[in-house]
Amino acid sequence: MQLGIIGLPLVGKTTVFELLTESSDKNHSSHRANLGMARIPDSRVDFLSDMYKPKKTTYAQLEVIDIPGLVPGAEKTASVFLDSVRRADALLHVVKVFENDAAPTLNNEINPIRDIETINYELLLADLDLIEKRIDRINANKKKNNFLSELRLLERLKETLEEEIPLAAVPLDSEEQDILASYQFLTTKPILICLNISEDDLISKAYQQREQVLEYTAHRNLPVVEISAGIERELAELEGNEKEIFMKELGIEESGIVKISQSMYSRLGLISFFTVGEDEVKAWTIEEGTVARKAAGKIHSDIERGFIRAEVVECEDLKNLGSMNAVKEKGLFRLEGKEYVVKDGDIVHFRFNV
Repeated sequence: MQLGIIGLPLVGKTTVFELLTESSDKNHSSHRANLGMARIPDSRVDFLSDMYKPKKTTYAQLEVIDIPGLVPGAEKTASVFLDSVRRADALLHVVKVFENDAAPTLNNEINPIRDIETINYELLLADLDLIEKRIDRINANKKKNNFLSELRLLERLKETLEEEIPLAAVPLDSEEQDILASYQFLTTKPILICLNISEDDLISKAYQQREQVLEYTAHRNLPVVEISAGIERELAELEGNEKEIFMKELGIEESGIVKISQSMYSRLGLISFFTVGEDEVKAWTIEEGTVARKAAGKIHSDIERGFIRAEVVECEDLKNLGSMNAVKEKGLFRLEGKEYVVKDGDIVHFRFNV
């Protein structure tokens, strides 16, 4: 799964990318996509690592791509932008809402709603272009009657886009979803809006147009995270008590970068199960709804092929009771079969034979 970071130029995208991927490489290009891996912070992994004291602790990860900023009206950059967006499974749209002489905003004006709409409009146009070309091909086909269901659906989607409504807002039945399975529409991708605000405004929550932009995003079901990239960079350089003290002074309960990581993981429909031991505590990423046998395959294909059963304990039960023996005494240690749907936070040990 890949998270694409998008936005206009000079809004703080690359800073957010570096923070998510814990990268300090100053050679990141602003003209091509940059790739990295983001660690998904998880207090459950922290707890399990403290309990088992393993040689290695591995958090869930998400591939992140820093997509070059979209320059309105520049056809070449738009092409690179759209090609990169197509490869992403979800999008983090960074919007700057503070003045910075070293990084001027579009038309030298703070206007977050306009900036969100500028990007959204480009995505809408790309989807509309794709649909119109496909409709033309179907109408020109001598066997047009074989594609009538697809044609009717595309015409409905075309009308939706012409009203500047993203395709994610269109309800589809299972047959329609099958018809569109091969398409790569951009306005169906999950989006998280990241408002990059100044250090002072992060504390006061009184930045320009705040009420309007939050009302705008709420009306369109666009989740929002407010961060200050400057503060996040300072936090990244601190550890332990120093970080806690700094956050307390600023009235920050949780890092914005942590919120982004966890929000995008959830928006992609991903969950984590854990394997534990003295060698390693590890979070494994699966899609919500994955059954135990398929989850076993994430570890190794042999475990999936020779699956016998899954020994399951909920991390929250282990945390509350303090030991695996206490969990077993309470009858909360379970044996599950191959069709068991793995839950977020399950600690799983797979039994298998090949």
